[in-house]
Amino acid sequence: MEQNKAKSYSSALYTLITVFFFWGFLAASNGVFIPFCKEHFHLTQFESQLIDFTFYGGYFIGSLILYFASSISKVDIMNKMGYKNGIILGLIISAVGALGMIPAIATGSFGFILAVFFIIAVGFSLQQTAANPFVVALGPPETGSNRLNFAGSINNIGGLLGPVVVGIILFGSASAKIDAKDVQISSVNNLYYMLAGLFIAVAIFFWFSNLPKVTSDETIEPSPKANTPLLIMFLAFLLILAADPLSKKLGVPSQYFVYASLAIIILTLVGTIFAAKQSKEGWGAMQYPQLILGMLAIFTYVGTEVTIQSNMGSLLKTPEFGSFKESDIAPYISLYWGSLMIGRFAGAIGAFNLSKTVKYILTILIPFIAFGIVLLVNAATGVNVSNLYGYAACVAILIVAFFIGQQKPTRTLAVLGLLGMAFMLTGLATTGKIATFSFISGGLCCSIMWPSIFSLAITGLGKYTSQGSAFLIMMILGGSIIPPLQGKVADGSNNVIPGMSGIHFSYIVPVLGFAYLAYFAWKVSRELRSQGIDLDHVEVAAGH
Repeated sequence: MEQNKAKSYSSALYTLITVFFFWGFLAASNGVFIPFCKEHFHLTQFESQLIDFTFYGGYFIGSLILYFASSISKVDIMNKMGYKNGIILGLIISAVGALGMIPAIATGSFGFILAVFFIIAVGFSLQQTAANPFVVALGPPETGSNRLNFAGSINNIGGLLGPVVVGIILFGSASAKIDAKDVQISSVNNLYYMLAGLFIAVAIFFWFSNLPKVTSDETIEPSPKANTPLLIMFLAFLLILAADPLSKKLGVPSQYFVYASLAIIILTLVGTIFAAKQSKEGWGAMQYPQLILGMLAIFTYVGTEVTIQSNMGSLLKTPEFGSFKESDIAPYISLYWGSLMIGRFAGAIGAFNLSKTVKYILTILIPFIAFGIVLLVNAATGVNVSNLYGYAACVAILIVAFFIGQQKPTRTLAVLGLLGMAFMLTGLATTGKIATFSFISGGLCCSIMWPSIFSLAITGLGKYTSQGSAFLIMMILGGSIIPPLQGKVADGSNNVIPGMSGIHFSYIVPVLGFAYLAYFAWKVSRELRSQGIDLDHVEVAAGH
């Protein structure tokens, strides 16, 4: 990448990370907004999860449009536009979407609301495509991962604050909370007026900021055969949206269409591995099995991370989990996203040149300090956080897992995958606070999976590294597919196990997600070793 003369771009970096805050803030806020919409619009669990479907689907569609437009024109559109202008355009698109929420809420049309979420996410997709390489380019390449980790920590702060702030705007403070059915439409309007204003303000700030001109000299590698699996996955994405209409027309239970969508995506990616082995020509980055396995891993990881918290609001409303009101759910959603921050803060320690002893000490202290921050943020809103103190035991278990992982991607991923399975199974086998903390601990296990998967998936890709990275970003699609799938499981599995609610049983979905991630760690290590790649020199590179 081209940069101006070597100098400190710290002010540019601080400007740039504001968009990382927005991504975390709004994504985490969905955990509070989803149960509100379910109550307000009288939705099924599946229908409520369509918010995540459109939100994360917007990321996928935005990336897909940019990829095909660049492939057809043989011009890197983002590079030609410039990363700064790409971020500004993304912010404007998101601002238009936020303003569109006002008439959407007023009409009472849930479909309109979903369309608005899609527009906001398309803007986020454009911002993310531009912001990640921009952060890497703001300084020496060897410290690029440090800057990404820093930006990722700001994303986590947004995730921590989002549920708290949105909970206050919708339901009031802890001392004067109201029920979801009593929330005034003006409160929702104020939330999105605020977001739109912030998007526009940051876009203007970017426009007048003296950011360095950053471009890429990488050429677009043609890969015509890769277009087919991408288009098939796009059709599978649409199948989720068509599930209920097709069910009514054909008389087939709608959950079958949702399950078929997931099956199509999995079979398409697995089939690509075998097809590329027959002839590598024309597949581009997809000729490498580690990338395809990694695409499925990113898909699974994002879907698992999102579905745990998106369905948690409904879980906490059940009698066996405390019969919480919508207005009391925010601290638990905040704790979940705070768990991601706890893990990522601890995971970032390895990026700094510190002595072994100092790293050990910080690996123990930082997670508990971060946990204290989560408690302070919630306590500041008047919430009684004493109910959350017991979660410290889960944080301690994470610290042990970090020591076992030793900052090595395959080992770290395997340990966290197996630990995630253990937490989810504990949650399924119990109820009350133990089960709640077990499910929330999924956030601890997901915390540094992204950089582990990403590092392993692009290892050995050579000139196809940039293209492979773009394909991996597209697989954020998992956040669009897996939450609605869990919603369908929840809607149709009441008393499958006597006395267990459907929403409780549905947490079998993240069990399977963590199982694949543990399998990926084993499978990709075998694949890379067969290519002569020394895994001992592949380390966790960056967060997201």
